[in-house]
Amino acid sequence: MDRLVHKTAFIAGGGGGIGAAAAMLFASEGCRIAIGDRDLIAARRIADEIERAGGEVIVFELDVTREDSVRAAIAGTVSAMGGLDVLYNNVGGSAVNDGPVTEAPAEEFWRCINVDLFGTWLGCRHGIPELMRRGGGSVINTSSVLALMGSPNKDAYTAAKGAVAALTRSMAVEYAPHKIRVNAIAPGITRTPRVERLLAEDGVTARLAQGYLLGICEPIDIAHMALYLASDESRLTTGQVLSVDSGASIV
Repeated sequence: MDRLVHKTAFIAGGGGGIGAAAAMLFASEGCRIAIGDRDLIAARRIADEIERAGGEVIVFELDVTREDSVRAAIAGTVSAMGGLDVLYNNVGGSAVNDGPVTEAPAEEFWRCINVDLFGTWLGCRHGIPELMRRGGGSVINTSSVLALMGSPNKDAYTAAKGAVAALTRSMAVEYAPHKIRVNAIAPGITRTPRVERLLAEDGVTARLAQGYLLGICEPIDIAHMALYLASDESRLTTGQVLSVDSGASIV
């Protein structure tokens, strides 16, 4: 397959879960892949799989809350691969100690803001100039189905992911003159190792999962949406928050 031939993608959080599924899917479509992840061992494991399948990949240790780390990973990608066409900010995640705004620890609010929102902001801050140098490209951010619907006991996470959705729309307008499209995916509950733990430990997540019309999402389901947004098939799609949530947001 060749939907991403001659393109280079930087995938933050590409060492596991949705990011790993996207990295392998993009590579199978001819894309050169740069994986950034705080878990370097996991990232290298995914890179090995891509290389065994004949793909081209490079790995960076990445802390999305540190500007120097994000700057270095993006610069390293461009240096090694000659440019950047797709920026996938696959960052963030909820935790069991989230809760109502009157009860959740302030530390959890700032963790969500730092990882989900600031991590996305930093990726765009350093990735978008490289897309501009290529004459355009695609930014894919990660929001959440919780940004599209009301849900109890997740106020910190919902606030951060809602802000990612708003930032996505703002940047879509800002960078359209540069032929850069900016979209976000709003995944529903997706069966990753972290979510498996939440399903076991967090009653709110387990109850939400019961409302999924077609079953809990798998990482590859989100990766397929990311592939559409990375490819030229989405050339007129920008400023959208596209839900892959098994119908959870409509019930």
